[in-house]
Amino acid sequence: MIVLFSLVIVVALMIVASSKFHVHPFLSLLFAGIVMGFIGGLSEAEVTKTLMDGFGSTLGSIGIIIAFGAIIGVYLEKSGGAMTLANWVIKKVGEKNAPLAMNLTGFVVSIPVYCDSGFIILSSLIKAISRKTGISLIVLGVSLAAGLYATHVFIPPTPGPLAAAAALDADIGLVILFGFVVAVPVALTGMLWAKYIGSRADAKDVPESGKTVPKEEDSGAIEESDSGKVRTELPKTYRSFAPILVPIMLIALNSIASYPASPFGEGYLTDFLKFVGNPVIALLTGVILAFRLKGHQVTQSHSHWVGEGLKQAGVIILITGAGGAFGAILRATGIGDFIGDRFSGLELGLLLPFIISAVLKTAQGSSTVAIITTAAIVAPILESFGLDSATGRALTVLSVGAGAMTVSHINDSFFWVVSQFSGMDTNTALKSQTVATLIQGLVGVLIVLALGWALV
Repeated sequence: MIVLFSLVIVVALMIVASSKFHVHPFLSLLFAGIVMGFIGGLSEAEVTKTLMDGFGSTLGSIGIIIAFGAIIGVYLEKSGGAMTLANWVIKKVGEKNAPLAMNLTGFVVSIPVYCDSGFIILSSLIKAISRKTGISLIVLGVSLAAGLYATHVFIPPTPGPLAAAAALDADIGLVILFGFVVAVPVALTGMLWAKYIGSRADAKDVPESGKTVPKEEDSGAIEESDSGKVRTELPKTYRSFAPILVPIMLIALNSIASYPASPFGEGYLTDFLKFVGNPVIALLTGVILAFRLKGHQVTQSHSHWVGEGLKQAGVIILITGAGGAFGAILRATGIGDFIGDRFSGLELGLLLPFIISAVLKTAQGSSTVAIITTAAIVAPILESFGLDSATGRALTVLSVGAGAMTVSHINDSFFWVVSQFSGMDTNTALKSQTVATLIQGLVGVLIVLALGWALV
């Protein structure tokens, strides 16, 4: 109980330190991890080892992806490719519907792709659309994140719900079917909150990079040279889409190839698709395709553009790693087991998986960990709750998923990816992204409860 109470205090202090005293999140996350480690009874050696292991394992899974995504973003921005994409999107949906377009794009992309990777891949697109339409990055970024997050926690083959379905012996087809029923309104709810908070944010509360971006001419990309600014021709639409769509398709094929039914067989084709569909290899392919965006009239070298992308990625990578270190410390303290023991004896039906998952998610940051841990906790008690049926098990998976998005805050790597790539400071991100995930989670569980009342 002391650890849980201490966590609440530490998180509150981190929020104050970041928003009021402008302590860099990288430092505040590491300090918070050290404090929680000692409060949780870890020794000095365990604290430092867990901190470094958490930092390393987080960056081992996403660090290279962030770097490649940032490089692709620089190429799209400097070549004018991002403006080409923005022109195409706005032409198809209209300027007023840009947030909806990004929301639905995120919804589709995150079915086969991790939400972190999807946001990184599409971040250059929202920046270009912001320049094109004058819509705030906060609105576009949170709208995109809401769509990505909805399918990330509700619809297989995303690893979290897929693992939960396996742990609970749920029918994957039913999980996907009901998952779409829940995920669509949940995604749209997040977009509506983004539009609401974006229209009411005070100028003093929004950092310069998160404000409405002045509209920009779209006749070409601008490059600085010794003789001043030089306008180059915008790249073709298919070349601009390739660095984004090809990695997404490769990752999707990897997900299909990894499906237990082995739709591509068990030979060389499956092995090849799993290799090229690994997010690191897929994003590297995107980087290679992005090289084609740099026209011959551009004087700067590939090395210059790649270096600029790596500079942009550096801070994001460090903050993301610090968030992973903090989450690892929390897991090492056993706070998850404590929470599970406290709630597993309550008879709350479909509401119980949501509560356990939401508390775990809020406490340690990882949606996937919250989903897998909660599924393991509730699996033995489904029969006593009247959920030991095909429909009941599928809805339990979705209840766990709704909890696993409630809420995304400073100990979640996705929070930092969204805030950093959208130009939001910590305070702004808490008001927009964190509250959006709270509302989405609550809407999600209400829909699940309604389905349970009608079908179970």
